[in-house]
Amino acid sequence: MKKTIIEIVKTLNVDVVYKELSDPKSGGICVFVGTVRDFTNNEEVISLEFETYKVMAIKEMQKIANQAIDKWNLNKVVIRHAIGGKGVEEPVVVIGASSGHRDACFTACRYMIDTLKETVPIWKKEVFKNKTVWVSAHP
Repeated sequence: MKKTIIEIVKTLNVDVVYKELSDPKSGGICVFVGTVRDFTNNEEVISLEFETYKVMAIKEMQKIANQAIDKWNLNKVVIRHAIGGKGVEEPVVVIGASSGHRDACFTACRYMIDTLKETVPIWKKEVFKNKTVWVSAHP
């Protein structure tokens, strides 16, 4: 049975993801963790703030997971995104996949994070020392 975990949360705990993805049929587990970096466009980032339309975001994230499972025959998928304020080095998104072979889970993780950034209604505000900027879907 294929298992997915799709969540919008206040705080991410990346330590649990391996256990959530582990499966006796999986020879590969791939996890992508997106974090807050300290500079964007030569400006120092203080923090990021994330907002979402949760019901629609969950629906779109599930659609992405289902597409990846079908296309790459994944055993398990985790898509978890944080909302609220996040400081430099804090995780904001975790995408994970497990599959019989490594190529499938690597490719699926790339597809899922790229598609999430393009289609899921999660909005990011960058907070700098002297200004704040809402960022479009494409950096």
